[in-house]
Amino acid sequence: MSAPDQIEGAPHPRDTPRLFGQGAAEQAFLDAYATGRLHHGWLLTGPRGIGKATLAWSIARFLLATPPQDDDGLFGAPPPPGTLAIDPEHPVARRITAGAEPGLRAVTRTTNPNTDRMRDEIVVDDIRSLAGFFRLSAADGGRRVVIVDAADEMNTSAANALLKMLEEPPARATLLLISHQPSRLLPTIRSRCRSLRLSTLSPADMDQALAQAGAATGTQSAALSELSGGSVGAALRLSLMDGLSLYAEITSILRGLPQFDRARAVRLADAAGARGAAAKLDLTFVLLDLLMSRLARTGATGAPPGVEAAPGEAEMLLRLAPTPLAGRAWAQTAQETGARVAHGRAVNLDPAALVLDTLIRISQTATS
Repeated sequence: MSAPDQIEGAPHPRDTPRLFGQGAAEQAFLDAYATGRLHHGWLLTGPRGIGKATLAWSIARFLLATPPQDDDGLFGAPPPPGTLAIDPEHPVARRITAGAEPGLRAVTRTTNPNTDRMRDEIVVDDIRSLAGFFRLSAADGGRRVVIVDAADEMNTSAANALLKMLEEPPARATLLLISHQPSRLLPTIRSRCRSLRLSTLSPADMDQALAQAGAATGTQSAALSELSGGSVGAALRLSLMDGLSLYAEITSILRGLPQFDRARAVRLADAAGARGAAAKLDLTFVLLDLLMSRLARTGATGAPPGVEAAPGEAEMLLRLAPTPLAGRAWAQTAQETGARVAHGRAVNLDPAALVLDTLIRISQTATS
């Protein structure tokens, strides 16, 4: 099982050597560093999977490996750094790779010792444990960096404990908070951090990021970029789980409407709901919701998305969502099925039945 801050089958963000598509955020941090306006708290925001954690680990390496700029020396002040990149052979980079850098602490969800299961949230003890870590900085005068991934996952007690640290920051300490949904954070936490907003990746940046992660996408890169919405993390999940084939199968079932191929739908539902297939079940619901969103957008705009994510998708989208009224019907269906799935999973209904129910409701909307 991968760590809570790592995509299954993909490199950990600390081991990702290069960040693509986030030059503006990198430069904003470098400008603050060069002008002596290095804030003690930074909030890295944006959709999941676009490089926030990779940027946080890059910043941590940079801060811990870059000498202080306050000593002009014999020949005056050195030029400000033009990049966050640190030589992978630098002692700090090597220690971070080995998980042995004393100036860095990563806070993620931890295992509950009573159940031996991963917690659903970051708890207050995870944050309070930083107190001893920060005390070390007073003893040796070194810089300390903390990465919280993801800050959205802190419970109320943990958030309040972190807020106290932001209100009274330790000397030479930098806190990097990764947030997928900053609205879930305490307003007082947001107000005490400087924000770096990261953007979704362009298709060209996506290609490079996927190649770096070892995903051989070939001719599938455009479809992966389209379905992932510019998130390399989402694209990696799709690639590693053969998500494009699953989306093509869902699309093919809808292409047959108004004739509903129930046997084919049952096979898809049974595969998604099989024992031990939780990740595939999650992906199936994500793709079903995404397809309905694409139908709603096609109806609203009168045109399908610019890139087909499956063979025959554009024709199917236009046929099933020919008008704005149809687009609104698809949006309503997506909302209703999403609520039904959330409730069904909360009360442990049969997952295959939930998938089949969603497909049936889609077919009903298509024929209404």
